[in-house]
Amino acid sequence: MMSLNAPFALVLLPLPLLVMWLVPPRRERVPALRFPFFRRIVDAAGAESGPGAIVMARTRLQLTAAALIWCLSVLALAQPERVGEPVEITKAARDVVLAIDISGSMDARDFATPDGRSKQRLEGVRDVVSAFVEGREGDRMALIVFGSKAYVQAPLTEDLQTITALLNRTEVGMAGPHTALGDAIGLAIRTFEASEIEQRLLILLSDGSDTASRMSPVNAAEIAAGEDVEIHTVGVGDPDATGEDRVDLVALQDIASRTGGEFFFAGDEAALRKVYERIDELSPREVETLSYRPRQSLAWIPMGAAALIGVFTVLYLSLTSLRKAAA
Repeated sequence: MMSLNAPFALVLLPLPLLVMWLVPPRRERVPALRFPFFRRIVDAAGAESGPGAIVMARTRLQLTAAALIWCLSVLALAQPERVGEPVEITKAARDVVLAIDISGSMDARDFATPDGRSKQRLEGVRDVVSAFVEGREGDRMALIVFGSKAYVQAPLTEDLQTITALLNRTEVGMAGPHTALGDAIGLAIRTFEASEIEQRLLILLSDGSDTASRMSPVNAAEIAAGEDVEIHTVGVGDPDATGEDRVDLVALQDIASRTGGEFFFAGDEAALRKVYERIDELSPREVETLSYRPRQSLAWIPMGAAALIGVFTVLYLSLTSLRKAAA
């Protein structure tokens, strides 16, 4: 489709006619003699003609060329362009960070599957979280794993296949045997600093109590709330265990409540799957769709045509004048 980006420029088209009407050329009547072949007479006498002695009449070619050049120039000022078909770009409206506990306690094989088998906690978590990630197409996601320390496995990206692949390659103990909940939250906050999107969601999963953080989980949650980071916490494991193996449900509840998020507990794979389904309901995938039409400027075409007409007209008139002079 063709369109004009500045159609108001077309009002300049009648400008030469208005100038001719409002500002007519100066005319003066004086006594004079008309001689045929005046130019030849002047040349033969070796004299110079005075101003106004020779009045050159405009030819039809000159008038036509001038009119075409003016119209083409005005058309170029109107900025003609070719408008393409609408193009839609889907952009994430929310950034999501997954923080997964891979401390030593995640090696326990007490995570029941729907068919009654028991599997490793981290293995069950990977299966459920991978399915959750696949259903968030359009969101930007990041992956943080933590044990004694927290590490960014993948920064914020729309490549969810990479998130799933990196998650499947994590192993228990890769980040140390202990649990650093507070450091994981702090690292998630730093990850969000690279984002310009206002909606920020952290999903924190752990099966232990904080024993290795330099910042307490509560303080980290307060900072997250100040940065408008909403945290959903998920507890897995045994709340009746002792030491580091006991999941700190109270701390996870406190973290979620301070940031306006929700706390969940999952004792087996089926429960964990329902937890992530519930999180998906609470924070559905949000995208921002931008639509635009690609535009290609065509102003060079009328400008080029005007230049060619001008050049050819001048050349033609020059050749004609030389032929007459030679004759």
